Amino acid sequence: MFKNKNNTSYQHKIREELKGIILFLVLIWGIFLLDRLLPLEQWGLVPRDLSGAFGILTMPFLHADFQHLIGNTIPLIILLCLLAGSRVSSFKTSVSISLLGGVLLWLFGRSALHIGASGLIFGLMTFLIFAGYFERRVRSILIAVLVGVLYGGTLLSGMLPRQGVSWDGHLFGALAGFFVAYLQFHFQKKK
Repeated sequence: MFKNKNNTSYQHKIREELKGIILFLVLIWGIFLLDRLLPLEQWGLVPRDLSGAFGILTMPFLHADFQHLIGNTIPLIILLCLLAGSRVSSFKTSVSISLLGGVLLWLFGRSALHIGASGLIFGLMTFLIFAGYFERRVRSILIAVLVGVLYGGTLLSGMLPRQGVSWDGHLFGALAGFFVAYLQFHFQKKK
């Protein structure tokens, strides 16, 4: 069993993390409602623009419209609950994926205003799939297969260039999910 520096187990249950998941979603929805009154979308990520670098932090909380918000909320609920049932720190994993994906998008993405939590979603998909591969634990493998069945088509098609979609945000989010999974399980095996 993996332990953190306080020698406590990272194996946790969904109900223990449910409060954090709900808080995160309430924050996203609250910011969306506030965005109807204030022009918050301007704080999205703009690659290679210093003022757009702030979007590395804000992008997952900003959504263009109700359909965009719902399209991100449902997979976030599912993927965050699956992550909460794993052996890793859900908060650290989600923040790592979001930040790394945002930095990669800022460095290498096409010049556009990028908003939405889909980079995190694609990162969580690849993290959960590769966690099953790297960890080789029955539960992790079953979660990886479930994510592959539920989201495999979306994962592949979402990274193809399309007009009006942050496909490069999806791509860099997915790469971040892979790298975070690799680093977490690679270094945990060495301890």
